[in-house]
Amino acid sequence: MIPTDPAIRDELIATVRRFVTRDVLPVASDLEHADEYPADLVATMRDLGLFGATIAPEYGGLGLDLLTYIGVIEELAAGWMSLSGILNTHVMVATLIGAHGTDEQRRRWLPVLASGEVRAALSLSEPDAGSDTGALRCRAVRDGDEYVITGTKGWVTNGARAGLVALAARTDDGITCFLVGKEPGEQAGGITVTRNIGKLGYRGLETVDMVYDDHRVPADAVLGGDAGLGRGRHFMLATLEVGRINIAARAVGVARAAFEAALRYAQQRQTFGVPIAQHQAIQLKLADMGTQLEAARLLTRNAAERRQRGERCDVEAGMAKLFASEAAFEIATESMRIHGGVGYTTELPIERYYRDAPLMIIGEGTNEIQRLVIARGLLARHPLDG
Repeated sequence: MIPTDPAIRDELIATVRRFVTRDVLPVASDLEHADEYPADLVATMRDLGLFGATIAPEYGGLGLDLLTYIGVIEELAAGWMSLSGILNTHVMVATLIGAHGTDEQRRRWLPVLASGEVRAALSLSEPDAGSDTGALRCRAVRDGDEYVITGTKGWVTNGARAGLVALAARTDDGITCFLVGKEPGEQAGGITVTRNIGKLGYRGLETVDMVYDDHRVPADAVLGGDAGLGRGRHFMLATLEVGRINIAARAVGVARAAFEAALRYAQQRQTFGVPIAQHQAIQLKLADMGTQLEAARLLTRNAAERRQRGERCDVEAGMAKLFASEAAFEIATESMRIHGGVGYTTELPIERYYRDAPLMIIGEGTNEIQRLVIARGLLARHPLDG
């Protein structure tokens, strides 16, 4: 990955910040409370080229590096975290194809993903297989020049609106990733969206269950061609490093929004004749919140820099995701405490930050799993001599 010029990075992030201020903040709470898909905002994101953010220019993308991408994600999440989710699974699928796809798969899919003409969804989890990816039951059976896919997939973000699903299914060779093209909608071929899952937060975009009932795909839908048979789990888990860095950046965005709101309110709200920011109890909270936010941002940047240099970063991505997500939840909670009763109402976005933050603790691998990944990675890097 070629580093993005810092001036271009700053300009693009500033452009996204202006978009958030102008278009997102005035409508985010109303759309979120109504659980309404933000079609107009997504159209603007497409016009800005964000769906092709990390796709190489030769395929029509912006070719941005990961540091620029996490800056974009932070800005979107600070405005409305759901927007970053609409973008992230799409980018992860593009990353999968760019890293592991055949030349033909790259030529076919990356240009339409870069333009936003086709939206992508990542489908790994199942009702009985979340953290335990080895328990996948969805099967793909070879039948001549096709594979027949049967099974149920769960927690698919963007599943209904996607025109491409990167699907993990079990074959005779092991877990394999298939690039499943489909028409957007509730049903396409043998694919049916059976449930749109209601959520505490992360509203305004669909998270669905999808049933594959003898759905047929061509044999060349295997990611990486025949060489990719049985390697889907490896491909997808490696790409989750990008997903975890993205989750960390989202958490930083939500934490920043909650912290900045607390800073403003603490200087505006008065008790006992002075702004509450002058009370030590509030100052201690602000100090801890600001420190957590800065540490989360630096951990996220460190993981992105390592990934960008081509270094292994499973430990660093896990650390960033773990710390930033926990910090976001704590900062959102403390922001609500600082706001008092008004923070509990729907008049301010504080309650939305409080509801959105737990997703980052769970998404892309729970924080309990992150701790295992981190510990195992550290032990592998530092074995006892002899």
